[in-house]
Amino acid sequence: MFDLGPAAGEVARLLDGVRDDVLAGPTPCPGYPVAALLDHLMGLSLAFTWAAEKSTAERRDGASTAPGTSTAERLDPDWRTILPVRLDGLAAAWRELEAWTGDAEAGGVTMPADQLAAVALDEVVLHGWDLAAATGQSFRCDPASTEIVLSFTTAAAQPEFAALRQGLFGPVVQVPPGSPDLDRALGYAGRDPLWSPSLV
Repeated sequence: MFDLGPAAGEVARLLDGVRDDVLAGPTPCPGYPVAALLDHLMGLSLAFTWAAEKSTAERRDGASTAPGTSTAERLDPDWRTILPVRLDGLAAAWRELEAWTGDAEAGGVTMPADQLAAVALDEVVLHGWDLAAATGQSFRCDPASTEIVLSFTTAAAQPEFAALRQGLFGPVVQVPPGSPDLDRALGYAGRDPLWSPSLV
């Protein structure tokens, strides 16, 4: 078990720095403006909370969480209030022992719960960094989360997982030797640690 709280809290911290005038601006995710990225964070926080809770479809509120469906137009106008609550709920759900037992499902994918928790953390950290980069903020990732995400993205960068990367990560970006672990994780996930809106 590991705690998603530090990563979720860091994403929540960033929200005060997201100005309305940048919602249409670019992010490191091609085709995803800031508003669409926020909508994706809204959806994934619910999806992985439900996964931890082993929720049935009848208990869900009808919000779409399918990968690739996030859009700027669908972003809830109250995202500044709702998203921090969802992120807190995500962390709380994975603090329950039962969340880590058996299989869990998110976005139509079922796998052992502990592996899905690593996917959830990867999503929160990478998209948290995306949001920080897109809005000119720094992203602070705690060492434990960084280690888990680096392990995840390193494995995903292996040749045998090339097909799995399609639609999830871009091509691996080479980072200088001796780079911080978070930069290495970003590179393996197809992100340039030096990305900024001015490069688009």
